[in-house]
Amino acid sequence: MSIVTVRRRVGSAVVAVLLAAGAVAIAPVAEGTAAPEPKAPVAFWLTIAHNNDGESQLINAGTGFEEFGGIARFATVVKNIEAEALDRRNGGFVLLNSGDNFLAGPEFNESLQKGVPFYDSIALNRIGFDALAIGNHEFDFGPDVFAQFIRGFDADVPFVSSNLNVGGEPKLNRLANQGRIVKSVVVHEGGRLIGVVGATTPDLPFISSPRNVEVRTNVAKNVQKQVDLLEGQGVDIIVMISQLQSIAEDMALAPLLSGVDVMIAGGGDELLADADEGDLLIPGDEEAIFGSYPQIGTDANGRDVPIVTTNGDYRYVGRLTVGFNDRGRLVRIDADDSGPVRVTSTVNPDGVVASAFIQNNVIVPLQEAIADAAANIVATSEVALNGIRDPGVRTEETNEGNLIADALFDAAADRAADFGVAPPDIAIQNGGGIRNNNVIPAGDVSELDVFGMVPFANFVAIVPDIPPEQLKELLENAVSRVEFVDGRFAQVSGLSFTWDANGTPQLLDEDLNVATPGTRIVSVTLDDGTPIVAAGAVVAGAPSVNIATIDFSARGGDQYPFRDAPFTSLGVTYFQAVLDFLVEDLAGAITAADYPEGGEGRITRLN
Repeated sequence: MSIVTVRRRVGSAVVAVLLAAGAVAIAPVAEGTAAPEPKAPVAFWLTIAHNNDGESQLINAGTGFEEFGGIARFATVVKNIEAEALDRRNGGFVLLNSGDNFLAGPEFNESLQKGVPFYDSIALNRIGFDALAIGNHEFDFGPDVFAQFIRGFDADVPFVSSNLNVGGEPKLNRLANQGRIVKSVVVHEGGRLIGVVGATTPDLPFISSPRNVEVRTNVAKNVQKQVDLLEGQGVDIIVMISQLQSIAEDMALAPLLSGVDVMIAGGGDELLADADEGDLLIPGDEEAIFGSYPQIGTDANGRDVPIVTTNGDYRYVGRLTVGFNDRGRLVRIDADDSGPVRVTSTVNPDGVVASAFIQNNVIVPLQEAIADAAANIVATSEVALNGIRDPGVRTEETNEGNLIADALFDAAADRAADFGVAPPDIAIQNGGGIRNNNVIPAGDVSELDVFGMVPFANFVAIVPDIPPEQLKELLENAVSRVEFVDGRFAQVSGLSFTWDANGTPQLLDEDLNVATPGTRIVSVTLDDGTPIVAAGAVVAGAPSVNIATIDFSARGGDQYPFRDAPFTSLGVTYFQAVLDFLVEDLAGAITAADYPEGGEGRITRLN
């Protein structure tokens, strides 16, 4: 039986005027498009404020965007949205989160040194979420650190996932027994019961470190079980919050479910917006719009389901205002009151004053703690370094990706003899291990910038004597999920390759054996001109290679099919490898000749 808790928000709806202008009705439409406009009676208006993938980007949105983002300003935007929602006849408000709330980096490192409560926990708890999904990054430091993160919240704040069983982890299991980790939750708001069901990516064991947490891979079955239980208890408004890695995953899941009214996706960092309709965006985001807000999926009964997400880092608060009839059927979307609400300071007309509590208890101590790293300039770059996820390190070659892959190669080459292993022929860095998600402008590059690029506790490793057939499988894996902006995409050194987006993506079984061979890799050539793959086939007589990578990938992370191949960890983190490469090998100078913007042709995409 599911643990279902009931949490009553502080405050109730304030009766005021009905703001129905611009509302649209739910009617059959094509997937991914906005709904048309006939009217329908509404008994209850629900405003859902939401976010995902905050990933410890607490201070601001990054270099060059200091006046945007920041969790202290984010908190104020949420309060403003809540006040507007409750100042509406028959109005209610819930605040939901789709996971990946902390991430290795300079800010979370300070939390680990500080101890419980972590800075992320202090801020998120103060904001007052009704439920938080459990994402993959919650397990990056193992289940015990995730338990510490949860302990920093009030006891009535639920963490929700229908397809995780934490019984094998004592500290998490204790929290589950206390009702703090649940499969679904009921929020009592505006006289209505609102069910919230969570879901976590079934790829969790491949992309994080859940240890003895059981991941049930049939997401639809586990979500539907909770929906049925909620409906059996009289709950007729149900929202799903998920960290399935992209909004495409939620779109694909919708037809397998019935009874879910709204889906809030996480993990893909897609920006949904309608700039032509007046949505205010952070400068440059106009070129990054994935689609309209909301997207519309179709459930198993042919009913339309609004699906929303944000692009993370506390840059926007998602706001979806939907109307339900007296039977709890979703009948309208208020288009004028839905969309991303950007988070910015008062330098802009829509700016807000930061929450004083969060500013004083989170932002100020963090700024002081990381000031030394920001002041330590380790290199000067002639070019902007692209660490954006999409388009960027998870979808294509970038100069920042090349720099990091070169640093892995160099660190492995320098240390191989000391560890009694052959030097590398190539290096592979998974795009998911590059975390700054911004463009570092030309000019000074600080130690803090480097830590933002490569923040995990990953160690440089050499995997020796990989046959050419297996190398092709490794690269097929790298390009098998580009359309989902998956972290397995490879940045490389020591080779170049061409891939065809129209080819068949490789599929692996749970043991990382090839279930469906991939046909996306067209050619692979080592830097010395040795061909490994030509015309989609391994070249006869092609040599085996020694691969420098990080131990996460060598162990099968991101489903890299090394299949327990022996590897040697070289005793240096990839952060230290990049730092040493900048200071010692590049003598502090990143040149346009070595790292041109747009890359240098190491990776070529066809179609």
